[in-house]
Amino acid sequence: MKTIKRTVNILKGIVPAAFMLMALPAAADYPERPVSVIIAYGAGGNTDVGARILFPKVEQALGATLNIINRPGGGGWVGWTQMLNAKSDGYTLGYINTPNLTTGYLDPHYKRKATLDDFDLIANHVTDYGVISINKDETRFTNIQELVEYAKANTLTASTTGANGDDHIAMLKMNQKFATQFVPVHTTGTAEQRAALQGGHVDVSFSNVGDTNLAHKGGDLAIIAVMAPERSSFIPDVPTLSESGFPDVVSWSARGIAAPKGLSEEQLASLREAFIAGLNDPEHLAKMKEMGLQVDIRTGDDYRAMLLEEENGIRELSGLLGW
Repeated sequence: MKTIKRTVNILKGIVPAAFMLMALPAAADYPERPVSVIIAYGAGGNTDVGARILFPKVEQALGATLNIINRPGGGGWVGWTQMLNAKSDGYTLGYINTPNLTTGYLDPHYKRKATLDDFDLIANHVTDYGVISINKDETRFTNIQELVEYAKANTLTASTTGANGDDHIAMLKMNQKFATQFVPVHTTGTAEQRAALQGGHVDVSFSNVGDTNLAHKGGDLAIIAVMAPERSSFIPDVPTLSESGFPDVVSWSARGIAAPKGLSEEQLASLREAFIAGLNDPEHLAKMKEMGLQVDIRTGDDYRAMLLEEENGIRELSGLLGW
């Protein structure tokens, strides 16, 4: 009789535990269905095109389909808000584009409560460093040293792709550190920005390697400085600001993959492993090179440090940004 009771008590302890284990999905089962990836910009842009080049390689490593959902608007915040409001179950990811993401939550006018801490960072995809360009027929200044000296004594108009973006912030950094007098002329995008410079409607242009290097190589305009730690492999003839005697102004537009905060360690590890495999794929790297976009693989603390560096730099300019 005692043996029977002891057996019953053992089963009482085992059976519920067994049911609990059955109810919890094993980490190895993730992902069990397609994963949605929100892109906060329209189809056909650099972020969207880059994602469509990358994702087939990531899908092979992850063992699941990645479905792109374009949600443009609000400087990216329509898509980022949707991502933050999604369940943190590993089935909704998104591209985060900086500095637009960063300025969007730092700018007090928007009263957004979100911060970088609300995202689980998976991997950086592209870092597109800034450049300074002039009209191909410009005679007042032909190199970055002459431009800075001229801009200290004269007000110069400079095109950007929008207020509070990386171009605008780079311009403000130049004004702050080197006493230049660049005045922003904000445009609706790269095409309008380039047309303003080539048509002589602005004096200079602050843009990025990815959207300017082909025009430079074709002789349509002249890039005279790259705002990066080292020269760009896409325009190796162009010096950095630092080597030209103007240190401490680095500018970039970066985009990477994130998820709403709360992924399990197993999910985060699976996603990082799959994206790293895709990012390192030779075909993906070759196609991105053709586009003039620098693949810059960063994960974990390295990725977070990069974004925090940018955040701190923007905070230093809060007064100039009217915050």
